[in-house]
Amino acid sequence: MTAIDERLLESRMTEIERARAWSPRVISKFETLIRTGDEVALYRANPLTFARDRAVAEAESIDLFLHAARLGLLDMHWDILCPHSGLVLESFGKLQALRSHFVCGLCDIDGQTELDDFIEVSFSVSPQVRRLSLHDTDSLSIEDLHWRLAFADSGRFPGGQTRFVDFLRGLVRGMSYLPPGTTTKLAAELGPGAVSGVNVQTQAGFMIPVGGAPARTPSVVRIDYNGQRFTPAVSQLPPGPAVFEITNSGPRRGALLLINWPPEIVALPAKPALEFDPYLSGGMLLTRQTFRRLFRSERVDEEEGLGIRQVTFLFTDLKGSTALYERLGDLNAYALVREHFALLDAAAHRHAGAIVKTIGDAVMAAFSRPVDAVSAALRILQEIGEFNRQHGGPAIILKIGAHCGPSIAVTLNENLDYFGQTVNIAARVQSFADAGQICLSEALYTAPGVRDLLAGYDVAEFDAPLRGVEGNARVYRIADGGAGREDGQPADGLGERQSTGRL
Repeated sequence: MTAIDERLLESRMTEIERARAWSPRVISKFETLIRTGDEVALYRANPLTFARDRAVAEAESIDLFLHAARLGLLDMHWDILCPHSGLVLESFGKLQALRSHFVCGLCDIDGQTELDDFIEVSFSVSPQVRRLSLHDTDSLSIEDLHWRLAFADSGRFPGGQTRFVDFLRGLVRGMSYLPPGTTTKLAAELGPGAVSGVNVQTQAGFMIPVGGAPARTPSVVRIDYNGQRFTPAVSQLPPGPAVFEITNSGPRRGALLLINWPPEIVALPAKPALEFDPYLSGGMLLTRQTFRRLFRSERVDEEEGLGIRQVTFLFTDLKGSTALYERLGDLNAYALVREHFALLDAAAHRHAGAIVKTIGDAVMAAFSRPVDAVSAALRILQEIGEFNRQHGGPAIILKIGAHCGPSIAVTLNENLDYFGQTVNIAARVQSFADAGQICLSEALYTAPGVRDLLAGYDVAEFDAPLRGVEGNARVYRIADGGAGREDGQPADGLGERQSTGRL
């Protein structure tokens, strides 16, 4: 096991313990990981795996890793994964460095990165605390570069347990570093299909079809590598023995992984997407309140923006805020509004969400999972009702609306924010709610887990115009039975009809 800086580890662990109250033994379990975890587990640590393997709540595990990264015990990485191979295409220490486009030289594909599909947030122990051999990438053997560093090894073919890296090993015909100014030779026996090569560090790659009558003598394949691309001197090869001569004319050392793909793989019209063990995606992290609080300087590149396939937005607004200020005066009303902000912040955090911004007395929050947003909305109404009872009246009267869909993560006014039609629709859905009510779009109401969560609640559905949506759209209104309303009466409908029975 590599050496540990005991003094630094002790200091950082003490700071983590002071950061917040943790459940019993979670700190001990985390320290054990730092001390005894194997190199791969510590170089690309997954907080969801830590939670699963050590019986820690997922939310607490994520917060623990974030605090450890903020205090310098861990380094946080934004890894772009190829969905078809699990190859770590690029890894960045800052969110701003992420680009909206990815290229995989192994699969010969490119596409748009999405925070919830292609970007894994991983953590590695700081080399100051415990130095790993994987920290020194220039000193790695060619085998370690590929099999310990280059791939997220949990990627499996759909519906099975076969890992892609295990499948790939059987197709590899050679691997080597390519020193600058030299020619490297690799001998291989090729079967029908295709032979491809990739530099997993730069995604430069090539592919040559293999077919026809088998060769009796070795085919010589000369390839130039200039640091950016491979240029083979042949366009087709026969099956049988081959000698690859790769000349690196570039200024830096390269690497080559040589693969012989069988005909059935070459013939596939599209490569299947792999199934991965659960990991902390970029989309999940941006909706974590702890991340937004501890890493305020993180930002999305202003010229790019990053796509998110699905995020849920929740808007709240105070009903009668003008009258509240007139009745209580500015100072007292503002103090009450701040208490309500703190309550909403705590509810969002408890349900794996984050307050994105406040707009006057209104709040915009974001959640990675639709069911978390609806859980937070129900909790907010419950706690607002309790807050009002403690204050002897309906001091705070809230209206809530939510919608889910695709969006773009951006940085606006030095704040991580979201842009797009989904945001606009969520705000519009909120406008249909009355005091003590939640309105949900049809997309959110029909999302996994939401109907089950709302079992036992009275839900009224109605059609309403939504900005940017042709015609009327279905909206679902959930009432809290009059809690928090000034008159205790149910809201008027907008052409609503009560759903049959109780959901």
